[in-house]
Amino acid sequence: MEIKEETTADEAQQFLPSVQADSLAEPKLTSLKTTASEPKFEFSLACKDLVAPTRDRKLNSFVQITVSHPGEQTSARYSSTEIVEGTRDPLFLTGVTFPPDYPIYEETKIKLTVYDVKDKSQDTRSFLGCAIFKVGELVKSKEQQLTLSLRSSDGGKTVGTIDVSLVKMGETEDGKANHNAADVQGQKCALVYECLSPENNRSKDNLPLLNAVLKNPICKLYRFPSSDNKWMCVREQMSESTLSFHIPKELINLHIKEDMRRNQDLKELGELSPHWDNMCKSVIAHCDQMLTLYQDMLAELGKYTGSSFKSSCSKGEKTLEFVPVNLHLQRMYVHSPRLKDVQYDVITVGAPAAHFQGFKNGGLQKLLNKFESERRNTGYQCIYYSPENTAKAKEVLSNINHLQPLISSHTDLLLNSARQHLPDSLKNSLKTLSETTELFVHAFKDQLIRSALLALYMARPGCVLKNPTVPRISVEDSDDHPNQAHPREIKRQDSIPHHSEYDEEEWDRVWTNVEKSLNCIIAMVDRLLEKENIPSVTKENESDPSPAERVASPISGDWYEQLYPLTATLKDCIGEVVTRARQSMSFVLLQELACSLPQCLMLTLRRDIVFSQALAGLVCGFIIKLHSSLHDQGFLQQLHTVGLIVQYEGLLSTYSEEIGMLEDMAVGISDLQKVIFKITEAKSDDLLPVITGRRGHYVVEIKLPEKMFELLPQEIKEGKPLRVHPVFFNVGINEQQTLAERFGDTSLQESINQENLELLKKYYKLFTEKMPPDCLPHFQEQNDLKGLLENLHQNIQAKKRKNVEIMWLAALICRKLNGIRFTCCKSAKDRTSMSVTLEQCSILRDEHQLHKDFFIRALDCMRSRQTQGALNESDDPETGCLTDNKPTSRHFYPVALLLVSSHLLVVWLILSLALLLAKYQ
Repeated sequence: MEIKEETTADEAQQFLPSVQADSLAEPKLTSLKTTASEPKFEFSLACKDLVAPTRDRKLNSFVQITVSHPGEQTSARYSSTEIVEGTRDPLFLTGVTFPPDYPIYEETKIKLTVYDVKDKSQDTRSFLGCAIFKVGELVKSKEQQLTLSLRSSDGGKTVGTIDVSLVKMGETEDGKANHNAADVQGQKCALVYECLSPENNRSKDNLPLLNAVLKNPICKLYRFPSSDNKWMCVREQMSESTLSFHIPKELINLHIKEDMRRNQDLKELGELSPHWDNMCKSVIAHCDQMLTLYQDMLAELGKYTGSSFKSSCSKGEKTLEFVPVNLHLQRMYVHSPRLKDVQYDVITVGAPAAHFQGFKNGGLQKLLNKFESERRNTGYQCIYYSPENTAKAKEVLSNINHLQPLISSHTDLLLNSARQHLPDSLKNSLKTLSETTELFVHAFKDQLIRSALLALYMARPGCVLKNPTVPRISVEDSDDHPNQAHPREIKRQDSIPHHSEYDEEEWDRVWTNVEKSLNCIIAMVDRLLEKENIPSVTKENESDPSPAERVASPISGDWYEQLYPLTATLKDCIGEVVTRARQSMSFVLLQELACSLPQCLMLTLRRDIVFSQALAGLVCGFIIKLHSSLHDQGFLQQLHTVGLIVQYEGLLSTYSEEIGMLEDMAVGISDLQKVIFKITEAKSDDLLPVITGRRGHYVVEIKLPEKMFELLPQEIKEGKPLRVHPVFFNVGINEQQTLAERFGDTSLQESINQENLELLKKYYKLFTEKMPPDCLPHFQEQNDLKGLLENLHQNIQAKKRKNVEIMWLAALICRKLNGIRFTCCKSAKDRTSMSVTLEQCSILRDEHQLHKDFFIRALDCMRSRQTQGALNESDDPETGCLTDNKPTSRHFYPVALLLVSSHLLVVWLILSLALLLAKYQ
């Protein structure tokens, strides 16, 4: 670790008390120079020859670390080690780490206080001794290690020593250390000293992207013994994401624009009969109210100045509905003596759900099914269109907004080429115009538009149906029942009653005019080129006219004058098509909105909220994965060839409100299939992603710095859409799931797991068909991966209670397929932390040979709240209260309380059963 001298006191003043900062101008502080992404300062601790208060007492000791900055009179509690039981020579597995942005200098004093814990439950502990050292003393020491005497409270008596060893993640020094592992007698381990973390091997140019989406890292350092008696060094890092608020604001802004266009289209439907006119006015009024609601939410988010993540206690706040709960990156770096340095990432986030709207009537899955059923039975008030046709109408309107301006711009380019008398440019402009017009024709030649035009015609004033006929059967019904004259169920959609006075050929004539106009332009361009003796297609080896010859042409104005009327006619014909198509498709959307006001708009709002939370996590995970795998050519090939698997691990129960959360989450994750990513080169320092598109078709633009962008394959550079394949597996694990499995219904969880297993198999099949076997480092054992899928299938079919094997297998398959991992529960706290820490220790055991006798102790270290660093006054980032001895699993309290009395337990079970019976009646 290098040292550099600061030339000014400005940086020092930013963390000094305000009273002293003004008076301190002369002293210069020496900062620690490190890479911007790695912790500034890390060390490990071990005690020797601790003196017990009584001769026969076995010590249960831990070390509390406090920090005193230069110029400050008081010290701040920083972190603590785990408790090591039953020894006077404790070797602590938990180290001390200071994150990159922590203001630490050589003059910073660190106080190490050793305590003896007599009773964990009562927080009974006694002071043993303390020692103080300056950071510079450790950094400049020859062996980068200090041995300090622990002094009693009066400073006189020595009660033992404490060894402080500087740690830099990486290279293991040869030889054996003098420390024995506390839990394995006689085990010797080599100490870890010098290394570069995996991220340091990356170019410094990668850091701006990571810094744009992550902030406020909290680090924890451990050293665990491996099975071959060597130390492995492990660093946990939890970071907040700025995307928690950025993505929702982008989405809400997008929804506002889309809804404003929809509302304007409804207002331009034209004159309607009284029934339809009143319906349209009611819909527009409700839509305007909903638009105001979105605008107010965007304004409130713009005013927000709090932390960069939404805590669980805020999940019910209306103004933060679109923001995900507790979105964090959980990263684990592992350095083993004989293995390559590896990092493992898991995104943790609360289940995407509409907490403010509540779950009294269920979640999205249930509400959408109910809404669709009600729409089918709306009677004569409105016309029923299937969800597929409603989505088609939205797609047509989107194509209108996209293609009409393109055709207009291409005709302008054609006229500009004609004005300048440039044959090559003229031919290229004509080719582009023809291709765009063909796309236009293909997009709008749809039977839905034809039937909607008839329905709209019948909704006009004065339209009387002289010969009413029974609605025709839909295409699907007629195919399924070819010999049935009167089917049991007649669908009103797709088959608007045929009006005897309506001229159905009029729509065909409009299309004919578009094609004729384009053909006239093509013919005119051919004649103009022939007049100049220029072939319409340039022949091989034939030299083109020079620019001077083109300009010198004696009829430079004739081309423009001859083409202008034809392009104007084409624009008029396109405009007529657009007007009819826009009105007819807006009329289709009117039916969807009018069938169930205001439930339809509230459902759209709920779906937007859930999707916003899910998308914020997905974009964060995608950027982190791209950053960490940018130098992996196999990953990049997989990315643009088959896309990435995104695996969500859900820990929600199928009981009470969490059923609604599970339904919300299932729909939100499924909607992520409609998202595509594109990677572009950043043109400024702003690297935050940009979202475009519409509901049902979103494009997320990821901006990379120039040097990172150069590493990408040509396909990605050219803007190829990159797809993700989300899969979601849920296993309830808390006590509420026990009730659900004994007295309730777990069919929702079973159906979700079964459906997503099929999606995972589909991705695996696509992967094996399009990717080479040696593409990924984890894909060398194809048969093994196939066996894992089969094992997952068997576990899902087994319907075993709380079958966490499903979670293990899904996570392992995701890692082998180079996917993005998510872990979610209600608030991404207790259950999520239990799952993530267990997964991390299992990875250390299975992939890095963690000593089997240290598995439980390593798990306890990771789960201990008192070992968290960089929290200062607060151990809990959410509650802001001290939690040194707070149990990590708060959800055990209700059961523990009920177990005090068997009568209470019986009453509780009876009431729970009664509620379940009432719920499912």
